[in-house]
Amino acid sequence: MKKWLTLCVSMILAIGLLAACGGDQTSSDTENDNTDSTDTETTEPSGDVVTLNFFQFKVEIADQLRDMLDEFEAEHPNIKVNLETVGGGADYGAALRAKFASGERPDIFNNGGFNELGLWKEHLADLSDEAWVDHLLPIGKVPMTDEDGKLYGMPVNLEGYGFIYNKDLFAQAGITEAPTNLSELQAAVETLEENGITAFAAGYAEWWVIGQHLLNIPFAQQDDPDAFIQGLMDGTESFVGNEHFEAFQQIVDMELQYGNTNPLTTDYNTQVTLFASGETAMLQQGNWTENMIYEINPDINMAFLPIPINDEADANRIPVGVPNNWVLYKESPHLEEAKLLLDWMVSSDTGKRYMTEEFAFIPAFDNIEPAGLGALGESILEYSVADQTIPWTWFQWPDGANQDFASFIQEYSAGQIEFEQLLESMQASWDDKK
Repeated sequence: MKKWLTLCVSMILAIGLLAACGGDQTSSDTENDNTDSTDTETTEPSGDVVTLNFFQFKVEIADQLRDMLDEFEAEHPNIKVNLETVGGGADYGAALRAKFASGERPDIFNNGGFNELGLWKEHLADLSDEAWVDHLLPIGKVPMTDEDGKLYGMPVNLEGYGFIYNKDLFAQAGITEAPTNLSELQAAVETLEENGITAFAAGYAEWWVIGQHLLNIPFAQQDDPDAFIQGLMDGTESFVGNEHFEAFQQIVDMELQYGNTNPLTTDYNTQVTLFASGETAMLQQGNWTENMIYEINPDINMAFLPIPINDEADANRIPVGVPNNWVLYKESPHLEEAKLLLDWMVSSDTGKRYMTEEFAFIPAFDNIEPAGLGALGESILEYSVADQTIPWTWFQWPDGANQDFASFIQEYSAGQIEFEQLLESMQASWDDKK
């Protein structure tokens, strides 16, 4: 993964590239209007109006995505798109499985790749020969490429996360150097507290914030994350006794001690609002929060810090990866129209503009120049250029383990179990689900 990231960054630098995950909301912009329509084999469909069902989870771009689809429909009057968004606190995976079980199989939906690709591959269209593949950065191919080299998904974008920090609040507390390891972060939060500033906005009500993004850190900081995960699979590795997972306790304890009140009932929207409104100095989230933060506080001065669990040199790295992918249902009666929409999103001037200017995405394609990168996108670029990144590993975990892990972290945070029990519970869950 580190090699892929390095190659990706090199390509990004060569073309001047480089900007978005969750909310707590379920929305649908139209009623399901799947009337009978004529199947077509053409790349530019014509004839009867058909409806594509587009089922996605990125609530932070739901409105902008709808606007983009309206423009697509205007250019392609024989295609209508029904957009439905389920994300954040709502379980997108469970909602998607329910749709397939009921026979309401969307034409376009999300897939995380790696293990999730294996779980859904039988339903996915092979996209290897699509025109946009020639412009796909290497890192964008990894999650959705199978053992035979076939590509089954188009990356939504590139994203990074860590502790977003308010530079002005740090300066107000007299902190002049950004912390790069656990000891420096500990000193910074103590200084913030001494100056009456709450350090963290902790959203521990959201399973993906703690059971996926936060817990990724000790996975990704292993000497060889892939080998460690394989060791968990074959029984040669364990969470219990692993130095990185034992060190993970310190960052959890720090957030709970120096964070907002009631972290276990703090959801995504509340968490982001606490930070954006200046009530806390740090926020464990990613660049997908940028639009929401700027809407609340257009003048905020912010950047990323790592989420350190020790004082090692590798502590000063942030996770960067492909957050998710667009995939197509291979038995869709409107597969060609769905392929046309995906290609239009990354090849048309309108689609490119929405990706960069409206979605504030970091593109995973070498033919899309970034525009309007905010402070968080620029900060990700700085870490990437400096080769200070670590991978996203949760797509390699057993299905459902991330939500189990979150519940164990919540139990620990509530004082119901000791940290050793948390690790033992994680191990039992992994062994049960692997």
